[in-house]
Amino acid sequence: MDIKGAVAVITGGASGIGETLAKRFAKDGALVVLGDMNQEGLDRVVAEIKAAGGKAAAKTVNVTDDESTAALMDFAIETFGAINIVAPCAGIIRDGLFISTDKESGKVKKATSTADFKAVIDVNLVGPFITLREAAIRMVNNGYKGVLFTISSIQKQGGVGQLNYSSTKAALALWPKILVGEFQMRGISGIRVVSIAPGYVGTPMVKGMDQGALAKIVSGVHIGRLIEPEEIADSMAWVVKNDAVDATCIEVAGGMISGMVAK
Repeated sequence: MDIKGAVAVITGGASGIGETLAKRFAKDGALVVLGDMNQEGLDRVVAEIKAAGGKAAAKTVNVTDDESTAALMDFAIETFGAINIVAPCAGIIRDGLFISTDKESGKVKKATSTADFKAVIDVNLVGPFITLREAAIRMVNNGYKGVLFTISSIQKQGGVGQLNYSSTKAALALWPKILVGEFQMRGISGIRVVSIAPGYVGTPMVKGMDQGALAKIVSGVHIGRLIEPEEIADSMAWVVKNDAVDATCIEVAGGMISGMVAK
């Protein structure tokens, strides 16, 4: 599939991997539609894409809301005439231990709240479900060919203090085989589904964290550094262009392993 001329819908497009992906696809000639809650960020990214000679448009979206997400998909079709690439990059974290105990008494003093658990499930799991569903409906009904992505994570193996986040990422890693199986059953061709599982990505937020903690993270990565957002975007661009990549989850994590390696 040629990226040039394809219409890419990216949620979480106002920052992070979503922003980097939008700029990469636009550079390759895609018509990019961005969705995010952050209108200021959307305006900035669209302006930067246009200044670089690309084509982009944006609309605020709440990915946990059916009508808002459907409106984003309709906006993409109204603006650029199709939907070919969908990347739900919107996500949040609410890290915390399942239960925390007092060092002296051994009694539980704190636990992850239901609200924090549900918030991550809603944005990171329900959000991609709605996003891909609304895109797929329109792609099938209009005969648009393309790729549906999910953004998993190396944390699909499980991360201490991230029961909610890891649960969503483990699920998203499974979706390609399930959805492609359903498409195959119903004779739906031309729509591939692929999951990308980044490791620790060098976004400004990650690079700005406690340097001691960051060094410990990097010690467990075989290539000895964080993954750059551009490397994630490169991998996704390769998937789009390679029609043989389908129904799978691809790790782009620099050889990150479970646990830390003592030096």
